[in-house]
Amino acid sequence: MQYSRYDLKDTIVALATPPGVGAIGVIRLSGTKAIQIVNEVFLGKDLLKQKSHTIHFGKITNEENKILDEVLASIFVAPKSYTKENIVEVSCHGSSFIIQELIQLFIKKGARMAQAGEFTLRAFLNGQMDLSQAEAVADLIAANSESAHTIAMQQMRGGFSEEIKKLRQQLLDFASLIELELDFGEEDVEFADRTELADLVKKIQQVIHALIQSFQLGNVIKKGVNTVIAGRPNAGKSTLLNALLKEDRAIVSEIAGTTRDTIEEVLNIQGIEFRLIDTAGIRHAQDQIEAIGVEKTLEKVQQSAILVYVFDAMKLGPAEVLQDLEKLTKPNQTILLLPNKMDKNPTLEPKEYVSPLVPFEQIVTVSALHQMNIEHLKNTLYQLVIKQQINLDDPIVSNTRHLEALQNAHQSLSEVLNGMASGITSDFVAMDIRRALHHLGEIVGEVSTDDLLGNIFSNFCIGK
Repeated sequence: MQYSRYDLKDTIVALATPPGVGAIGVIRLSGTKAIQIVNEVFLGKDLLKQKSHTIHFGKITNEENKILDEVLASIFVAPKSYTKENIVEVSCHGSSFIIQELIQLFIKKGARMAQAGEFTLRAFLNGQMDLSQAEAVADLIAANSESAHTIAMQQMRGGFSEEIKKLRQQLLDFASLIELELDFGEEDVEFADRTELADLVKKIQQVIHALIQSFQLGNVIKKGVNTVIAGRPNAGKSTLLNALLKEDRAIVSEIAGTTRDTIEEVLNIQGIEFRLIDTAGIRHAQDQIEAIGVEKTLEKVQQSAILVYVFDAMKLGPAEVLQDLEKLTKPNQTILLLPNKMDKNPTLEPKEYVSPLVPFEQIVTVSALHQMNIEHLKNTLYQLVIKQQINLDDPIVSNTRHLEALQNAHQSLSEVLNGMASGITSDFVAMDIRRALHHLGEIVGEVSTDDLLGNIFSNFCIGK
């Protein structure tokens, strides 16, 4: 397949390590002429005669025979490389000047600058990996937690892909029998047993449904959980943020309305990232700046997956708390209720605050100032996210594109079942099956377009 944005016959070059000054920089070349281009400016062994997966010390000289740097050249001969093309990785000193000089020298010798994601694109197009595995490369680079790393590694190793390919092949086997029936349309023959086909479709739908259900957790692990800390002024929201982070991140004061803008920080709890947002106290604003802060608070609450509502246990009763929550919350939002300053009111009964919005297990009494129950609060937050009890070793969907394709495939399979139940002809059954196959194929790249590939790989870093 040719990809219209790039000439895949070119030899490409890019910096594979982060830009900036460092101990070393790694410049990667891939393409038919990669080894030849580096060899032309390399003082040392003849790289064209070296075995794959070997590293060689030498010097790089420019067109005036001036030595630019001492380097290590790592050789990967096609097809035993990341892209299945010839690859050379030149490890040089991490000076920005040296790196740019070497890249420009390789370009003069016949390479061109790689586009974003072009190395991984070539790996996909050359059959080194399927499309979902290629997308997992970007997820792996972006992983900021152990759980996100686990999912990306599992997907990159093909766990999710193998599941989809297996389902698709089973469906394809039946589809071929139905297509065969169409060739004998006038003879009224039936090669595909309709009962077996219905059972298979239902079985595939069950697997797809489980994958769709895993997306909520997968997406949370990948992107983090938007968690808003809200409440009235002086409830202890900023003190709670500081206690969770174990640092003085927010200004704490007895003066009401201290927090005017949102403060956002990331808290990692057992591999799950919570994007904590401390907000302005909710009340009738005293000035224009505070009014903007309150408006931002209400906006952040509506965008959050978890609302941590903090209130002063000395001041608010159950009726007032429920009244606040009914104004703040949105449907299906998870609420964690925190009676704060419990050191001053140890007799408070959490069960009195149970309501249709907040079950008993989502009420955690705390004293943020004295770090009371903070670890229990963290564990409760974690349990709220993983309560689906999904095993991270099972295939988990964390990609919105995959979710949409699975939903479309599930719908197409429902149409297959509905069609067979109503007795439609084989050609319409075949059409619905083809549609399901198409959507499953979109996930692993059996079906793809230039626009789709451009959208996926443009989000990669240049050297990958």
